[in-house]
Amino acid sequence: MKLLRRKEGPSLDSRLAALLEAAELAEGRLPADVVSNARAVAERAGTRRSLSVDHTVAALAGATGSGKSSLFNALAGDELAAVGVTRPTTSTAQAALWDGTGAGPLLDWLEIPQRHTPQTTVEPAASGRLPPAADAAPTAYGQAAPAADADFSGLILLDLPDHDSIRLAHRLEVDRLVELVDLLVWVLDPQKYADAAVHERYLRPLSGHRDVMVVVLNQIDRLPPHAVDRCLRDLRRLLDDDGLTGVPILGVSARTGAGLAELRELLAKRVAERRSWSARLAADVSAAADRLADPSPGSGTPSGAVAGPGTGGGVARLGRPGGAVAGLGTPLTDALSEAAGVPLVVAAVSKGHRHRAVVATGWPVTKWVRRFRPDPLRRLRIGTSSAAKSADREIVGRTSVPAASAVQKAQVETALRDVGEAAASDLAGVWAAAVRQAARSRAGDLADAVDRAVATTSLGATRRPRWWRAVGVLQWLVFAVMVAGGLWLGVLFGMDYLRLPQPPLPTVGVVPWPTVLLGGGALAGVVIALLSRLAAWAGGHRRARRVAKALRAAIAQVGADYVLDPVEGELARHARFTEAITRARA
Repeated sequence: MKLLRRKEGPSLDSRLAALLEAAELAEGRLPADVVSNARAVAERAGTRRSLSVDHTVAALAGATGSGKSSLFNALAGDELAAVGVTRPTTSTAQAALWDGTGAGPLLDWLEIPQRHTPQTTVEPAASGRLPPAADAAPTAYGQAAPAADADFSGLILLDLPDHDSIRLAHRLEVDRLVELVDLLVWVLDPQKYADAAVHERYLRPLSGHRDVMVVVLNQIDRLPPHAVDRCLRDLRRLLDDDGLTGVPILGVSARTGAGLAELRELLAKRVAERRSWSARLAADVSAAADRLADPSPGSGTPSGAVAGPGTGGGVARLGRPGGAVAGLGTPLTDALSEAAGVPLVVAAVSKGHRHRAVVATGWPVTKWVRRFRPDPLRRLRIGTSSAAKSADREIVGRTSVPAASAVQKAQVETALRDVGEAAASDLAGVWAAAVRQAARSRAGDLADAVDRAVATTSLGATRRPRWWRAVGVLQWLVFAVMVAGGLWLGVLFGMDYLRLPQPPLPTVGVVPWPTVLLGGGALAGVVIALLSRLAAWAGGHRRARRVAKALRAAIAQVGADYVLDPVEGELARHARFTEAITRARA
């Protein structure tokens, strides 16, 4: 029988690798602080995993007067921290360690200089559960010492400064450690549990860290029982509004010991699972990925707080980019062709072909006059030897094609903008801007690239057909026949002028051969020239069509290299970024 196992999600290693990949792909596209935050999260995760994973770092965080230090002492069973009522007494974080062997490097990384080992350690009850707090005996400072302490082996409990302290150094210390600890225990009091400072600065931005968060309502001994229940219900409502549904809420009193047993049991369970550190790192990766996915200003978090999935106010979308870039090339090619003067070049190819055909196949008596007319392609410096020699060199303006007009330049600008807008139509925010920028990233080089394409593609426009040479030879043969007939007639004229006896004169019918040769040669030369012009006219049109097709293909390639390929590259980069973000969020 084949057993079906639930498919596990990606490992923390693969998610960290995906986060780093996404940060690398986002470099130069997203705000620098968002990218650096993602890299810092990955670096922090690597450091935390290299330290003791057998220890769980839990931090008591709260406002002034919430009773953090009293709760810290109650959990430690010893008076380790000084207790204040209205003014902050905790200036630096301090730690209580249960079985702190091997925790030194971890505390050094956390920069916790004050370290305590609680003196009171009692073996857990055989049942594994804690007796009621009422069975505990009061300590010298009025707190309840644990009569049956939970198994805190591996717990590092931190007492943090007040997050609302009037001293900036205290607040910065809280912000720093909130980013690093494995488990956050927020200590609130009945007077300030709804304070916007803690909800907006920490709880709401940390909504993605609900699995490594506990909320404690301290000082419930100051309220009647019905008021305690009402406060706990209201606190649950506030936490649900913050996105912290399911986060444990415990009502405790560090002074009387009420609720401490449940808190100890919860902490002991989290410590025994040895999973808080990995859950914290996983939540950090998800939060950093969320910030990469939505880097809008509204998604920023306060210094020290880690962004949660619901903090962004932007509308960045991570869907696949729509709109095929391949379909955007035709309008771009049309605009570039017009700006490059392709119609002018094509017309010059046709005229130039006829011009050179007349020079090569025309009647020798009159074709020399054609040489005084300029070659249309030579005027544009197309197909000349200098252009051929410089075809493979980076030379600007090899051709003399007239520069693009203002209208043609505007058409090219419009085509570039249309390419960028169409390619970025399914993107939003900075990625859409990056795609639009990619469409124009090499716009300054387009004119030179198109000019080179025109020059190199038109090199074949001056290639002479083989029949030109044959017709040229024939024309010279016919011309030679005409000259021979003329010379023959000249000799006969001279002999008659000198009254010399006339030699026998062959005839064709009644026409003497010299006259046939002279007249026939002249007539044949003219007819051959006229037929050659007709052939050259047809050949010029065929060559113009071939050159037009080749020029369009060459300019389309330039458009692809300088416009479409950068856009494709940016879209591919966004697709890889989207895939990496998806893996990092998994």
